[in-house]
Formats: sequence, C-alpha cells, structure tokens
Amino acid sequence: MRKFLVGLLVLVFSAATVSGCSGGNNTNTNTEAAGAGNTGKKVKLTAIMTKHPLTQEFSKMKWLQEAQERAGVEIEWQEVTADWDQKKGTLLASGDIPDLIVGVNSITDADFSQFPGLFEDMTGLIKEYGPNVQAMFDAKPETKVIATQLDGKIYGLPKYQRFWPETTTRQFINQKWLDKLGLQMPTNWDELYDVLKAFKDEDANGNGDPGDEIPMDFAPTGTVAFGAFMPTVLLGSEGITLTDNSGLGYFVEDGQVKNFFTDERYKTLVTFLNKCFSAGLINPEVFTQDYTKFQSVARGNGVTAAVGFTWGWEVTDRVGNALAPQYTSMSPLKVSADSTSRISWSYDYNSLNYGVNTVQMSAKSKHKEAAMKFINELYDPTVSMQVLFGSLGTNIGDNGDGTYTILPPTDTAMDPGTWKWTSSWADNGAMYIADSLKLTLGTDMQSVGKQTEPLKAALDAINKDTDVLPSMFIKYSAADNNAMSLNNTSMMSLALSKWSQWITKGGIDSEWDAYVKNIEKTGVSKNIEIIQKYYDDYKSNQ
Repeated sequence: MRKFLVGLLVLVFSAATVSGCSGGNNTNTNTEAAGAGNTGKKVKLTAIMTKHPLTQEFSKMKWLQEAQERAGVEIEWQEVTADWDQKKGTLLASGDIPDLIVGVNSITDADFSQFPGLFEDMTGLIKEYGPNVQAMFDAKPETKVIATQLDGKIYGLPKYQRFWPETTTRQFINQKWLDKLGLQMPTNWDELYDVLKAFKDEDANGNGDPGDEIPMDFAPTGTVAFGAFMPTVLLGSEGITLTDNSGLGYFVEDGQVKNFFTDERYKTLVTFLNKCFSAGLINPEVFTQDYTKFQSVARGNGVTAAVGFTWGWEVTDRVGNALAPQYTSMSPLKVSADSTSRISWSYDYNSLNYGVNTVQMSAKSKHKEAAMKFINELYDPTVSMQVLFGSLGTNIGDNGDGTYTILPPTDTAMDPGTWKWTSSWADNGAMYIADSLKLTLGTDMQSVGKQTEPLKAALDAINKDTDVLPSMFIKYSAADNNAMSLNNTSMMSLALSKWSQWITKGGIDSEWDAYVKNIEKTGVSKNIEIIQKYYDDYKSNQ
C-alpha cells in the first residue's frame, strides 16, 4: 500500500539529476502542437515523480507511453524513490524545477506559500485544455475545494480514487500460532503482551528454534512524520481518534484540536511499547529497516511465518499469499480489562480516496499547453484506472461491454497489492476514478472489506462531526502555512527522536515533563490555535 502509505514513504534523487530536468532550463524549440491532430515533433517535457520503491521503470508502463503519445509529448522522467523530503528544499530553493512534479503531496500547500511564483496557477489552463479535470471538479466539487488556495488559485491538482475503505491500517495476528500454543485472542494490551511473550518463548512457528520468532513488527517511522501500519493506532484504545494517520500528532476530540505528542495517553502507549521492546517482543530492527525489508521479513521463506502480530493494509499484501491463511484480522484492543475508555481507530477515508497536490506545473515551463494536455490525459477515467491498477491487457481486462475487471498477477506467487504497486503509479498517481466507471476489483480489494469488519464497530462509533480533523479541506493563509511548517519541523525533529529512544532504551517517565516543555517551545500550542480557528471556520460554513 503506500501512500498510503503511507503515508508515508520518503523519496530521493541527487542534486545533479535535479538540475538537469528543469522546466526553466528547457531549451526545446519545438512548436507547442501537442494533442490530437499533431503531425509535428513531440514537445519535450521534464518531470519528477515520487514513486513507491517497488514501482517499475516508467518506460515499461504501456498506459503511460500511450498517454504521452496522445498528448503529443515526450517526457524525460526522474523517478524518485527515497529521501524526497530531505532534498526537496534544495530543489525549490534553487527556483529551477521541472515542467511537472507528480506524486501525492510531494509538494505541499506550505511549499506554495514559501516559494511564491515557482508554481503555475493552472486555473486558465484547466478551462482551455483540461476538460477531464473540469469534469472531476463538476462531479466531485470537493476536489476543487481541495485544489483551490485561499486566493482562488490552483497550483496543485488532487486525486479521487473512490473504492477505498475508512481506514488504512488493519492489525493482524497469527491465528495458527495462537492455536498451536492454546492461546486466546487478546482483547487488551496486557493480554497482548502475554501472547507476544508466548510467541517468543514457546517456539510458536514450530521450527524447533524458540526465539527466532518476531512477536511484533511495525512499519518504519518516517523522517518527517508518522505514517500507517504503526502502533500509534493503539492510541484508539485510549479514546484518541487519529485522522489520516495523524502523522504530525494533531487530532480532534469533541471539537477541540489537540496534539498527542504532549498527551499523557501517548506517554502510556510509549511506556507499553518500551515494555515490549525490553522483553525482546518487537523486531530489534524496527527503527532501521526500510519498508521493503518490513514487508519481506513478514513473508519469511513462504513456508514458516516469522511475525506474530503486526499492522498492514491487507493480509496478502502484508505477509504474502502463502502465509496469509495463517493470519486473522483483529478488533481494536482495550488498554486493560477494566478500562472504560471509548475505543476508536484511525479514520482515513479522506486521505485514502482523495489526495492533495498530486501534480504541479512549473511557472517557468515553456510548454504549459502541452503539459496541461498531458495532465488532462491522466484524469481521463479509463486512463486513471490504469494509473491506479496498471495497463489494460496485462493488469486490467476489458470485458467489451463498457466494464472492466482487475486481473490477477501474471506471477502466481505475487500478491495483488504488490502487483499493483509494481506495475503502475498506484495510489501515488494523479487520477479521477469516476463513480460511473464500472470496474470489478481484484481479490485483495475485495478482501480488504472483510478484513475491516473487526474494526467496524469502532469506526462506526466515531463522531465524524466532532472527532475527525478534515485537514485536506482546510486551506491556510501563506503566513499561517509558513509559521506552522517551521513549528512542525522543530516539533517532529524532537518527537521522532524521542519516540525511538524511549521505545528502545526507556526513560520516558524521568524525561516527560522536560520533553513536554521543549515540545511547547517548538510552537505546537500556536499551531493548535491556528488549526482550531480554521477548523471552526470550516465547520461553521458547512
């Protein structure tokens, strides 16, 4: 998964390649005769996309080559898979960016504020050369809200992908291990600890080597924010409803904006995780492994499972086809048997089905018409279907009656989720999956619904009016964007370092008060005040 996931993977390229793909330095002199009826040379564009590490080279994507052909463009792509957030500042500060930057939230609203004049306002281009984009705005007015800044300009276009459930993260436990050891399904943190301890000590996988099991594993922590598939969802055990993973800690409770990094309930969670880590119940490489390793470890050798309890998108995506039958999806846990806290979870419907700033255009591009025509191709629903799932013929079957079907992987050993991420831009792409598109989903998406059922009671109990932070629908002024961005950078630098330190080495009790004071010094209270004001304004206008 992984906009989602992740929300969630950080992406990289070198400074040398960046300077070579600049829209501002484009010296191509071809005429701007892109699109239908073009008989001249193709217009050459440059582009960067932040893609999933699993995703194949763009030159192998038939749908992408066809889209470029129809738009009359030839694009020199820079494909970025790591450390994007660390390198992006250098690129933007240079004032020299490619014609297009693609990838969900690779560019943020704060970037538009911090680097005025760098990005093209696409409002006029959409009207003239973007009928597919306009069709999305008309059918889904909320997408235009997401795209439009306070000054009415559109610098980044959103996505709409329609089919996704209410949450990114499900939690899985190895039912075969439970049965082998005669253990009951845990219902609270205390019982989970006991189960994980048994997994470690009693040769749960039955290979004759007690202790080689990994009782708990979770996704790598991002370099700038938290993402999906992480134990922060356990904050729901204490009544905190995360929204879109709450990567920067912000959440809403009874209409009040808060941040869990200074909340005592966060301290309780970290204390529990340290207890688990100290007992050898968490993967010792949990803070050093990358996402690819996180996935491969859970798949083991395809015969013997290695991980007992974990979080993921869908069970075959998490542990592979061969081991998936051993696992079951779990309900949310209570903190303890006598806990009276309301049980919640992470509500991610908006971030799963919509996306902010999936594609931007350089204000210096010499070929804006051609660039817009290519963007428009991406928002054709049939093309968007391929952006998400892969090319017609290999990944998607055309049933010949106006309907389509997601095909199984050509490699029977590969799970459908990995197949999607390998084959296309998937969730990281710019797209409009129209509600009218008739598409039969693959087995992984069909099973996601069933695997979400144990979470349904908690998700249904969430008050969407008072306990969900509608972040992507709220636009901030340039000054407020800049202020919050600076404060968040300082806050996350401290919070992320303490997160890993406290889990692996302990010390949260003695350091907590000083830590909270230091977090406050980063400006988190000011950010909460700003968000509260905009949140209240947004709610009053609904």
